[in-house]
Amino acid sequence: MRGGFSDVLGGSAASILTITFGLSYALLIFSGPLTQYLSYGVAATFISSAVLAAIIAVFSSLPFAVAGPDSTTAATTAILASTMAERMVSANPSAPLLAPLLITLGVSALATGLVLCAFGITRMGRAIRYVPYPVVGGFLGATGCLIVLGAIKVITDVPVTLATLHHLSDAMVLAELLAACAMALVLYLTWHRSRSPLGLPLILIGGTLAAHLSFWLAGVSRLDAQASGWLFEPLPPIHFMLPWSTAELGRYPWHILPDLAGDLIAVMFVTATSTLFNTTGIEVATQREADLERELNAAGIANIASGAVGGYVGCVSVSRSILNYSAGGSSRLSGLTTAAISVLMLAFAPALLGYMPKFVLGGLLIYLGADQLHKWIIESRKRLSISEYLSLLAIIVIIVKWGFVSGVLIGVVIGCATFAFSAARIDSIKFSFDGTEYRSSLDRSRDDQAILSAHGRAIQGLNLQSYLFFGSANRLYQHVKALLARHPECRYLVFDFKLVTGIDSSAAYSFAQIKRSAQDLGVRLALVHLPPPAEKTLRSSGFITDDVLIFDELDHALEQCENAIIAEHQGHAQEEADLRDWFTGIVGSADDAEALMHRCQRIEVEAGEIIVRAGEAANSMHFILEGRVGIMVPAEGGRTTRVRSLGRYTTIGEMGLVAQAPRSATIQAEIASVLYVLSTQQFEAIKEDDPALSQKLLTYFVSVMAERLTFANRTIAVLRR
Repeated sequence: MRGGFSDVLGGSAASILTITFGLSYALLIFSGPLTQYLSYGVAATFISSAVLAAIIAVFSSLPFAVAGPDSTTAATTAILASTMAERMVSANPSAPLLAPLLITLGVSALATGLVLCAFGITRMGRAIRYVPYPVVGGFLGATGCLIVLGAIKVITDVPVTLATLHHLSDAMVLAELLAACAMALVLYLTWHRSRSPLGLPLILIGGTLAAHLSFWLAGVSRLDAQASGWLFEPLPPIHFMLPWSTAELGRYPWHILPDLAGDLIAVMFVTATSTLFNTTGIEVATQREADLERELNAAGIANIASGAVGGYVGCVSVSRSILNYSAGGSSRLSGLTTAAISVLMLAFAPALLGYMPKFVLGGLLIYLGADQLHKWIIESRKRLSISEYLSLLAIIVIIVKWGFVSGVLIGVVIGCATFAFSAARIDSIKFSFDGTEYRSSLDRSRDDQAILSAHGRAIQGLNLQSYLFFGSANRLYQHVKALLARHPECRYLVFDFKLVTGIDSSAAYSFAQIKRSAQDLGVRLALVHLPPPAEKTLRSSGFITDDVLIFDELDHALEQCENAIIAEHQGHAQEEADLRDWFTGIVGSADDAEALMHRCQRIEVEAGEIIVRAGEAANSMHFILEGRVGIMVPAEGGRTTRVRSLGRYTTIGEMGLVAQAPRSATIQAEIASVLYVLSTQQFEAIKEDDPALSQKLLTYFVSVMAERLTFANRTIAVLRR
């Protein structure tokens, strides 16, 4: 019994807000040319409140939840109603508006209900939470601005446009607006901070009594106050009308629906977003967990029922639900109590509204809109970056100027661009390693370990992370280019995709660039933990071919790369010693010789294999450690003639490396040979990182060319005899 009394008390307290808000929402929606139908609007409002409160009370996962029209949903509904009225009046000023208006509101509620149920059944409602936060904030901030503009329209009976601004300069109108702003300030200073169940009705009653006392002291009668615009005109008895008759549906101007599509979508979006946000707000305030899909289904059924009986959209209310919960309401009886009181208001609302000053309800609307604007324009600045905050402000301006659809579409574009810019700044590389510091788990002999310690940098690994797209993938490509330039000894480049969430087609292009750079330097690629979707993307782009290694585990990849490095260097000990001695003779220092060795790439060529061709870009020189190569020039009949042969411990291509002119001859291996290649890129790196070594190489190049010039002069002298 005691619990039931608390539920009725909580529901009654929530009803106070439902009544107050309901009257203000009816005035907001049924304004301008629709003011003559305000009695029907009041009926539609309290029918909506009753149906929404009853159905949400029965089906919600939060038994104390109270629903009804909300400030955000009422704002978008008012825009929809205003747009419909403007289109019909412009086409035919004498056209009846009531039935088409109620049909439009009913259709919006039915369509919104179906969409909410679809979101709940398919669990797609959570997708709304992926809408960029500035877009949602701009959307809701714009509704606050529209509520304020609607409040001015309620008070002055004139919509706020550039053409009507001169009406606001009238002394009486300014006085009414100042009174409404004062009322909004009182609400902010009192009820906003306390949220007492009785605070709002006491303030509104106090404002109403103060207004009537002022009229009495000034000798202004109620009729005079109504005539001058301080009080609402008395409403006729509330009329209830179901607009779904065959005749009214036949007369409905269906041709205007395309013009209303944007506003209909806005109503659906705001209702769905408000349902999710309000549910989350109730969860946080009451420490009770809600079933999100169930809430969407309940809101969907409630809106379908509301539309079917001539009402309009609404959702679960944060303020009314928390007020009910704070007053002791804990069961579904609270929502049913609110629904019952809403039905009773169908009889009492006309008399109540006839004594209500415009500035009181107008001030309530200004307070609600200003509170929304403060939340999304002032408070959100603390949570958003500069770019996100500016996009939020831009969306508000766009929505107010050009409508919800334009604002949302442009907002999504801005949000995606902002996300792409932010995501591109996230480093796609979590960490990097080489074969000297991170190895496979295979235990190896001391000799093998010594080889890996000396040559482990031939294995370079990158642990990737996040989503790879055009921005982050291009940064990865630039990093790999720099890495290969710093480590010319690299022979295997390992990419670990374990922490990668996805790859797009633009990232595949960057990987193709990585592959070309690696192939030019004789580096082989190995991919680890490659997700199937990413593998499909890379295969379709031609990146993954037979020369790219793919492994399921990083340990297996490192083991195979280590085996190749060990096999390569086990028989090269004497070769490296010979190379080191030769380079020491060239540059005069064992340390410089070691540095030059790390800059060179070892290649093996078979007899008859072309090393470089005439006409190609001279982007490297060759140190011939073993074997013999010939310098070939074209001859008659398509043949070639050898003009010079070079054996071990000789070099070729120095002039091209310095002058970077095209190759003047073809170089071909005469027998199986081992060469070490110094590329232009590595030579430039030596000049930048080690100028002393660069000078020694240039001195060597000059001495070689001088020897060859002396040899050529002797040959010419003999031929002249």
